[in-house]
Amino acid sequence: MRLYAGSSGQFIEDTVQNQITEKMKGEYFAYFRNNPSPAEVSSWRNSLRAVSLVFQSAKLEDHGVVLEYQLPSTSKRLDCMVMGKDGKGDERAVIIELKQWEKCSPADGDNEVISWVGGAKRELLHPSVQVGKYKRYLEEGHEAFYTERNPILLDACSYLHNYSFEKSDVLVDQKFAETLLRFPLFSMDDVPKLKEYLLERMEAGEGLDVLRRFEAGKYRPCKKLMEYVGKTIKEKPQYVLLDEQQVVYDKVFACARKGFHDKAKNVLIVKGGPGTGKSVIAINLMADLLRQEYNAQYATGSRAFTGTLREIIGERGSELFRYFNSYMDAKRNEVDVLICDESHRIRETSNNRFTVKSKRSKDAQIDELLRVAKVAVFLLDDNQVVRPYEIGSSDYIKKAAEKHGCAIHEYELEAQFRCAGSDAFVNWINNTLEIKRTANVLWNGHEGFDFGICQTPEELDRLIRKKVSEGNSARLAAGFCWEWSNPNRDGTLVDDVVVGKFRRPWNAKSDSGKLAPGIPKEMLWAHDPAGIEQVGCIYTAQGFEFDYVGVIFGLDLRYDFDGQKWIGYPDKSYDSVVKRGKDRFADMVKNTYRVLLSRGLKGCYVHFMDKDTERFFRSRMETSRSKS
Repeated sequence: MRLYAGSSGQFIEDTVQNQITEKMKGEYFAYFRNNPSPAEVSSWRNSLRAVSLVFQSAKLEDHGVVLEYQLPSTSKRLDCMVMGKDGKGDERAVIIELKQWEKCSPADGDNEVISWVGGAKRELLHPSVQVGKYKRYLEEGHEAFYTERNPILLDACSYLHNYSFEKSDVLVDQKFAETLLRFPLFSMDDVPKLKEYLLERMEAGEGLDVLRRFEAGKYRPCKKLMEYVGKTIKEKPQYVLLDEQQVVYDKVFACARKGFHDKAKNVLIVKGGPGTGKSVIAINLMADLLRQEYNAQYATGSRAFTGTLREIIGERGSELFRYFNSYMDAKRNEVDVLICDESHRIRETSNNRFTVKSKRSKDAQIDELLRVAKVAVFLLDDNQVVRPYEIGSSDYIKKAAEKHGCAIHEYELEAQFRCAGSDAFVNWINNTLEIKRTANVLWNGHEGFDFGICQTPEELDRLIRKKVSEGNSARLAAGFCWEWSNPNRDGTLVDDVVVGKFRRPWNAKSDSGKLAPGIPKEMLWAHDPAGIEQVGCIYTAQGFEFDYVGVIFGLDLRYDFDGQKWIGYPDKSYDSVVKRGKDRFADMVKNTYRVLLSRGLKGCYVHFMDKDTERFFRSRMETSRSKS
């Protein structure tokens, strides 16, 4: 999708005649079925007039121009791309990022500055960093730029047409020196330099042929990128696929091979409880599909899980790891195989409170996922729904797939690979929390999984730290029973989790802004060693596993011995979203503690704040030992 494409000569004329914004508004409405915001229209008018004057001055009149081009499978749009041929006859393109900024100040991040945008000071990517990422995205994903036969050569720069550099300006700080060499930045005083930069690359013109070739090209990750991501995954500790895991893996490849010829889409629904290897299958599939040159993408509904995967893979290739709401504007069958991990977190729609009215989708999120993929793999646990708006049950996905006429294949994973391979422990938790009746009414501790109860949170914390000192991975987590504060002014975290004299901060919020050195961002709490200093919640722990997990079982869920039932206490919860679930509150909190208690590969230790709840758990244990 783009809002304007044509010759540079026509672009200049449309700008001179004040028609450019009207044409773009028409295209915007035709695509989105609503009007762009006045602020966006004003931005187009000011920035495009500025770049048009540069084109006129440089006499770039025989070139191709694309404005507001939406990067495939994202909501991000390039401001401007100009195309033509150089003196050797090679086809070239230059991305130009346009900014109306007037002043900047330093930011702590390696790639950020602070500028006044949208009525407030905001931490933003340096323009050269931003445009450099766009360049790499196209070079690794658009076949016109990576084809082995005469690819279009791509460059990128930024033009801040209202900005005049001050002495020692933050935009040209030494930390950006290497980036500026690769992706230069031009201010309002640098028009001659920008003209020279463009003419060096496209002096021969003839840009309409290049534009046509670009628009005819398809988005598909290049072979080198797929090899890189696949190799990176395979270099991490691997898990051998067993039994039904291998069956699912083989079926996905069979469907992928058929997908090039079958008219009907294939949908695989793979159910399994905690530790049955859903993510192991997903990661193996992602690596091997890419290595065999399938256009595969990995999507989840978890910011923490996706963020950690991106951290492991590295910046290059991170665009292949996405969120469920990344496909609002994606084309039909754009992805060969879409692996949807943690599919129980699928929501009703991809819209959220930050989605502007002009970009809100009318489609169900499940319809967007089914539309974009030739083969869709949904891995889920029906008992891991912990928020009211998470509706991705196996029945819901199956009904949607039937509506789309998909061929449906269903599998259920049984083997336990977490909790020391103990089906008994997970079944006992399910039974004790009255989530599901199982044969494991009592825990006898004979399964090789280390479970124990700590009398104080201090004992629990010491035990988890001891396991880390012995070379294990371990984290402390808790029910959402305390306020989650913003950081202090110095970037340190507030000790929100308070039990008696025990005080610890939650992991950092996703929108925490500046954090003190050594404090990981929310999405990296489970992966960064410094995460041991914070208490994780359900939203950062879900989807991860550790050797050992310590859980503070709060007062939001308690067992009533007199009534012989579990009771939820919304007044003891600080999870405002779950509290809106009303009559579903207790069930969602049960699911929360089920998830937290089942994060450990080797062991789980618990401190119960409510003694009746502790006594009930002990009554379900043949070995009622405490840990210290």
